[in-house]
Amino acid sequence: MPIYTYETIPAKKGQKVRRFEIEQRMSDDPLKKDPKTGLSVKRIITGGSGTIFGGLSVMAMNRKKGG
Repeated sequence: MPIYTYETIPAKKGQKVRRFEIEQRMSDDPLKKDPKTGLSVKRIITGGSGTIFGGLSVMAMNRKKGG
């Protein structure tokens, strides 16, 4: 299941924002309230984790060496 990041929406000026992560199914509705504080929340879009390969590429390994 994916992990979603949420941030509280401060009710008063100067109130500290709380950011938290929660594991949810993709089919679940987004949270409306922080389970800990009861404040309204919004879902934060964060970068994904792509796959990074190191070393030679397959194309480089298939090239003839030398001239």
